[in-house]
Amino acid sequence: MSATPAKPSSQRNLDWRLILRMGRVLLHIVGGMATCAFIFPFSGLEKRNAHIRRWSRQLLAICNVSVQVTPGSAAALEQGMVVCNHVSWLDIFVINALHPCRFVAKAEIRDWPLAGWLAAQAGTVFIARGNKRELRNIFKGLVHALQEGQRVAFFPEGTTAAQGSILPFHANLFEAAVDGKVKVQPFALSYLDPQGQPHAGVDFIGDMTFVQSVANILDGLPVRARLSVLEPMDTEGAHRRELAQASHDAIGTALGILPEAQSLREQSA
Repeated sequence: MSATPAKPSSQRNLDWRLILRMGRVLLHIVGGMATCAFIFPFSGLEKRNAHIRRWSRQLLAICNVSVQVTPGSAAALEQGMVVCNHVSWLDIFVINALHPCRFVAKAEIRDWPLAGWLAAQAGTVFIARGNKRELRNIFKGLVHALQEGQRVAFFPEGTTAAQGSILPFHANLFEAAVDGKVKVQPFALSYLDPQGQPHAGVDFIGDMTFVQSVANILDGLPVRARLSVLEPMDTEGAHRRELAQASHDAIGTALGILPEAQSLREQSA
């Protein structure tokens, strides 16, 4: 029986660096869980947002992700509904590093190791697909949060898309902004490598697991996240489908993606 060839020393060093980085991420998540368990229950919204902003920035630094706000961006609303294209699990932390929001996310995120519990404690609202009764209850809660002065965010595509593309927007949750009488503000997000090209290691699509995606980012080239804060949209007298399409087109234009000649199809009433 032949012996298994030994890995080159450079490969062994790379493996150890990845393990150490994964360990740092794990420790940071545990620290965040402790903050949620022992500090959040005694903190108001402003202090919680300060913790979320600082923790998100530290996580991005560990992952070798820098954040750049596109020159000429609009001022972020303090109260309103934020909608953004969805590329990666990093999206939530990039936005929270600048403008902490109460996020709406798909129920599968709740099952992510540690990170799912952390997201729940940070106020994330999880939606199960196809559960219309749950959606109605969540909708009422979102309207109440918006009326209370919170900034609520969600990803209207409903899933992640590869960079260079943008999926149709689901219109349902835009109704919460109409009922809450608040503005909708689109954010456009992209990730670049050191050469200024779309970063190949950030896309979180297909059958890729959360752990695999984390490893790809930690083991890859530095990432530069570019966030464009676009002009807010009035919702008075608007229809949710009009708001969804207008947001889709604004984000697509900001990303340099021409709007496709296709109608916006709602998945549920």
